[in-house]
Amino acid sequence: MKSVAEEIASELLRVQAVKLSPSQPFRWSSGWLSPIYCDNRLTLSFPALRSQICDALVDVVCKQFPDVEVIAGVATAGIPQGALIADRLGLPFVYVRSSAKEHGMKNMIEGKVEAGQKVVVIEDLVSTGGSSLKAAQALQAEAGAQVLGMVAVFTYQLQAAKDNFAAAKLPLYCLSDYEALIKVASDEAYIAPDSLQTLKAWRENPAEWGK
Repeated sequence: MKSVAEEIASELLRVQAVKLSPSQPFRWSSGWLSPIYCDNRLTLSFPALRSQICDALVDVVCKQFPDVEVIAGVATAGIPQGALIADRLGLPFVYVRSSAKEHGMKNMIEGKVEAGQKVVVIEDLVSTGGSSLKAAQALQAEAGAQVLGMVAVFTYQLQAAKDNFAAAKLPLYCLSDYEALIKVASDEAYIAPDSLQTLKAWRENPAEWGK
């Protein structure tokens, strides 16, 4: 029987929200070369999968953060996931921009959150964790919120993310991860057996991989 992480990974591969290409790697905005590209926004176009992911995220939030008062989505891909969860739980929803608007109220946080309110941040994807933690820090510094933790659909399980979340003392829970994905990709023949070592090597040193 598949674990939840493996079930989600299998679905991400099925709808091509995750693509694997060890021989022709993708280039991230950071400049890194990567054999994997993840766009979880595609899952929103598949109602059954959208509900499956929402159910799983709600389950994690309720189990790990039962006293949550506000759900916050990280712009942009964390917004729809966060809104779905907030609606399911009957909780207020806000979202956090990557940077403050240059006009109007110049908000970075959109929506109403009071000082001291307990917030869970929703993200679709965690790579190094930099942008995700920036959103959490904005909620703490600008709104005075108490950020309980973060829940995401998928993580690459990079060491940089582990170190960054540990330094921020912020719990992170993800529905699926790189290890589960590689296992499923191998089991379901999305990749050739001789690609496994390449995929494993990327995660060990993503900044230098492919150079």
